[in-house]
Amino acid sequence: MDIDWKDKLGALLESGAVPVDNTPDIPEESDSNKISTASRLKVITDRKGRKGKTATIIEGFQGSDKELEDLAKTLKQKLGTGGSARGGEILIQGDRRNDVISTLRSLGYKAD
Repeated sequence: MDIDWKDKLGALLESGAVPVDNTPDIPEESDSNKISTASRLKVITDRKGRKGKTATIIEGFQGSDKELEDLAKTLKQKLGTGGSARGGEILIQGDRRNDVISTLRSLGYKAD
């Protein structure tokens, strides 16, 4: 009693047990997975207290510390540079203001 898999599938489709539309259901994102884009981020460069070295600072982030860390990690990876996130600010090493703004905008943030 060898039944071909195509015959089994055909029988399932006819019975309605398997939906004909085979596009996957995409779950909606919960609020914790959405990007916090409500606030405008301010990007500045600064040399104060850094022994003459320039740093790019992103201020005005509204979100949890975990989201801040994730954004900092993403920026550091995309820009190929070092940095840190603390106190509601992200610090990127070097004068990367234009690169940071374009990267933030591509991620869906409002930045100037």
